[in-house]
Amino acid sequence: MRIFVAGTRGIPDIPGGVEKHCQELYPLIAQMGHEVFVATRTPYVSKRLLEWNGVKLVHLYAPHKKSIEAIIHTFLAVLKARRLNADIIHIHAVGPGLMVPFAKMLRLKVVVTNHGPDYDRQKWGKAAKAMLRAGEYVGGKFADNIIVISTVIQGIIRKRCKKSSYIIYNGVTLPESSEQTGFLDKLNVRPGKYLIAVSRFVPEKGLDLLVDAFQSIDTDCKLVIAGDADHETEYSKELKERIDQDKRITRTGYITGEPLNQLFSHACLFVLPSYHEGLPIALLEAMSYGLSVLVSDIPANLEVDLPSERFFKCGDINDLKNKMKKLLVKGISCTEKRDFQLQIAEKYNWLKIAEQTVNVYEQTVRSN
Repeated sequence: MRIFVAGTRGIPDIPGGVEKHCQELYPLIAQMGHEVFVATRTPYVSKRLLEWNGVKLVHLYAPHKKSIEAIIHTFLAVLKARRLNADIIHIHAVGPGLMVPFAKMLRLKVVVTNHGPDYDRQKWGKAAKAMLRAGEYVGGKFADNIIVISTVIQGIIRKRCKKSSYIIYNGVTLPESSEQTGFLDKLNVRPGKYLIAVSRFVPEKGLDLLVDAFQSIDTDCKLVIAGDADHETEYSKELKERIDQDKRITRTGYITGEPLNQLFSHACLFVLPSYHEGLPIALLEAMSYGLSVLVSDIPANLEVDLPSERFFKCGDINDLKNKMKKLLVKGISCTEKRDFQLQIAEKYNWLKIAEQTVNVYEQTVRSN
């Protein structure tokens, strides 16, 4: 099959959950013998590669403005998919879903993956939230098939669009932990003596809550936050200033590869204080390393099989603070570490996810 992918900023090594999803998924689908094109947004591309790990990259214009970049880029991507005579266009995320009727008008077969209700994100104003809700509805209503990454999202699609959908989870590859500490040395943190958060600097990720809670506890551990803002905002600027003023907190910017591997390999606790998620890849990555984790009790996080002590009440700084203090002392047992990694291997396996996705494509191509 010839598969064209839209709705993502692109691959490789472009920050974002959807981007990570696509980076892991599509090389596997290409290895299965399919021709895969991924549309990238030019403002995010540093090297204009024509191909990466068997996936063909199509670099298309997008204005670097969060309110319009996705919709304009997806419009151009649909036109490109038509010119390439794609068998399938796979559109990711609810905002780009607004372009599904246009793709159908051009007689393209359309699969949509709903990664979560983006309109719940705090960064959007009323107009943007309305457009995202419209994208979710239109994409769900008119796509040939819908993929969702959690039962929570499946329920939303069933209720709003009166459509069934396929649940295909996000995935993670079980890593080889790093023995190296060179990157940690640069950060001036010691193995086993720091907490980590891996996140974009946007309000719905709750990093300000985490900073508040961490600053209120007495510990010799440091807090390392890996990530950055896609678009600089007052929130991200203020958050960075707060971090930089506290010697116990360090930010790394957006990192991948060996630096991120070292950060996961030697942390004592991973914290995810989000107010909104689809199915958080960062949490699954932390579990794949067998890390002790603490996450907010939002529906997307509750879908991951964790003991109750590893959830805190979303937005509750006292509960977050108290749970952090307990888990910093308790850590994680060998049995729980093994259970986490087994869950990742069985439920969030990328090869299985690739096979399930191709099955949806094949069913879509066969349908009238």
